[in-house]
Amino acid sequence: MMPGALMIGLRGTELTLKERELLAHPRVVGVILFPRNFDNLKQLRALVSAVHTHRNPPLLVAVDQEGGRVQRFGEPFTTLPAARLLGSLYDRDPAQGQRTAEQLAWLMAAELRTVGVDLSFAPVLDLDRGCSAVIGNRALHSDPDAVGQLGTAWARGMRAAGMAVTGKHFPGHGGVTADSHVELPVDGRPVLELRGQDMVPFERLIAENMADAVMTAHVVYRDLDDQPASFSYPWIQRILRQELGFQGVVVGDDLGMEGAASAGDYAQRAQSAAASGCDLIMLCNAFDATDSVLDALGRQVHDATEARLAALRPGPAPARDLQALRRTERWLAAREALDRLPRGID
Repeated sequence: MMPGALMIGLRGTELTLKERELLAHPRVVGVILFPRNFDNLKQLRALVSAVHTHRNPPLLVAVDQEGGRVQRFGEPFTTLPAARLLGSLYDRDPAQGQRTAEQLAWLMAAELRTVGVDLSFAPVLDLDRGCSAVIGNRALHSDPDAVGQLGTAWARGMRAAGMAVTGKHFPGHGGVTADSHVELPVDGRPVLELRGQDMVPFERLIAENMADAVMTAHVVYRDLDDQPASFSYPWIQRILRQELGFQGVVVGDDLGMEGAASAGDYAQRAQSAAASGCDLIMLCNAFDATDSVLDALGRQVHDATEARLAALRPGPAPARDLQALRRTERWLAAREALDRLPRGID
C-alpha cells in the first residue's frame, strides 16, 4: 500500500456524473478549483457543498489564492497584491511588513472559508533570485531570513482563520530560469548552497511547527538527484523528512506540468511520486488520465498518509458568509492595512 492520495481538477461549475464517480474512489481525497469552476458566490458555495457531502468524512476542497498573478477567484473576493509588495514593506519596516502579511493571509483564508473552501496552497517560500519569471513577484523577498519571517507571519494569519498552511515549492524554485509548467528546470547549485539559502524559509516554518504541508518543486537539483524533487526519494525522505524533521503532508505539484514529464506517462508519474513519499498528488487538468492514474495507484491510501491528511481539515469559518465577515472588526482592519500598502512596487 502506497501513499499518494489524489486531488483532482473539475471541468466546470457543477459536478458531472463522471466526476461524482471519481469522487467516490477511496484514493481521491479532494478537488482543486480554478477560474473555470467559479461563476458567482452562490454557485461556488453549491459546488463546494456538493463535493463535501459526496463522502464522509468530507473531501477536501483547495485552490491557489496567493494574490497577484495567482488568484483563482475574483470579485467579490478581495483582490490581493503580489507577495513581493509585502517584502517591499518589510524593507521599510520589518514589524509592519510582518503584521500586514498576517492580516492579508487571514483575510484571504477567512473569505475562502465563508464559502467552505478548505485550503489555499500558500505561502510561496521561494526566494526572488531575479531569474525565475514564473516565481518573480510571487516570492516575498530575495533574502531567506525575510522570507522566513514573512512566511511565518502569513502562516499565523491562515491558521487564525482556521486554514492549514502549505509552504511551496520545496526546496526552492527561485534559482532557475525555466518554468516547470512548460519545461524541466535544472538547478546545478550545490546542496550546501541550497541549505544555506533557498531552504531556510522551509526550515524555519518546519522548526516552528507552522507548516501543515510542504509542496515540492518539479525541478531537478542535480547535486543530489537526477529526478525532480517531486519524484525524488532523497529529497523527500532523506532531506525533508529525516534531516528537517517534517512530519506533515508532502504535496507533489501538478502531474500535468511539463516538469513532471521526465517521470513517464501520467500513471508512471503518480506511482513515482507516491513511491518517493508524496502524500498528496495533484492532477489538475489532465481529465482523461484520471482513470489510468487511479488504476496505477490502487484503491487504498496508506494509514500514515490518512493520518497526515487529517491535519489539513479546517477549523470553524470566521463568519457564516462573506457579507457577515465584512462587518467584523478584523476584516475591516485587514482591508485598511491592504489599502495603506504602497502600489507600484515590484
